Amino acid sequence: MQKDKLIGVDLGGTTIKFAIMTSGGEIQQKWSIRTNVLDDGQHIVPDIIESINHHLDLYELPKERIIGIGMGTPGTVDYQNGTVRAAYNLNWKETPIPVKAEIEKGTGLPLTIDNDANSAALGEQWRGAGENAQEVVFITLGTGVGGGIINDGRLMHGANGTAGEVGHIVVKPDGYLCTCGNHGCLEQYASATGVVHLAQDLAESYAGNSELKGMIDDGAEVTSKIVFDLAKDGDYLANEVVDQVAFYLGYASANLANTLNPSAVVIGGGVSAAGPYLLERIKTNFMKFAFQPVREHTEIKLAVLGNDAGVYGAGLLSKQA
Repeated sequence: MQKDKLIGVDLGGTTIKFAIMTSGGEIQQKWSIRTNVLDDGQHIVPDIIESINHHLDLYELPKERIIGIGMGTPGTVDYQNGTVRAAYNLNWKETPIPVKAEIEKGTGLPLTIDNDANSAALGEQWRGAGENAQEVVFITLGTGVGGGIINDGRLMHGANGTAGEVGHIVVKPDGYLCTCGNHGCLEQYASATGVVHLAQDLAESYAGNSELKGMIDDGAEVTSKIVFDLAKDGDYLANEVVDQVAFYLGYASANLANTLNPSAVVIGGGVSAAGPYLLERIKTNFMKFAFQPVREHTEIKLAVLGNDAGVYGAGLLSKQA
């Protein structure tokens, strides 16, 4: 019997997404289950095993046709041993969880596991904005800033697995203190929380009329979406914030591109929902700092797969194993 199907699993703090797809990446079935993080997250792996086995039975799909399972997960991943630790939103602490061994035993299928940002990067490279080009950099803007680097069609992990941690590129020496202990990391300026931090700081010294300043001064809840929406409506202070965010993203993207020479830098995640409005400003700053041959051959693009990026990338992980 021909092996022609891939299973992708995108493990998140609230939801676990699954997809069965062809070896070429066409999703044929999708479903999701709630992530049960109770009891130190000990239900998560058994729930994944049960859900995969149940759906293969439901769809009458023999395991002999499955090439493998790929999975993206939060936390620190030991790629060789297939363990995960420090995934605090899953309640997985510092003790390594033997995810690969348990899922392989429970399903009888091979599992390949990687970090969730890496998995999303691979998805966008393969089936999304990367258009299956072999050299792609992915930046995801959410509560933090993550990313992944695709070299020769495969993820780069580096000497100890931290390649692609683009959120910790220092864009402003002596800038905001980062959770990593350094100062001035991109994550502190381009994440959802970083955008709000910038807005609060700029509001303090701004004396003009601004709805954003009024909200901050009144102690109203301000989100990155509110900042971008107000900027689009012409709020001066909000536009100053967006200009700074775009500067740091353009600066970091140019340095990544100067070093790696990708065909595209793809920007995804919640903050990227600001869309072309933010993208055009990032491009302007990218062009200032990029090396001439890089300016000519590297595109700055928005991600297109949304919530499906993780399962697509996980599927490709299993194919590349």
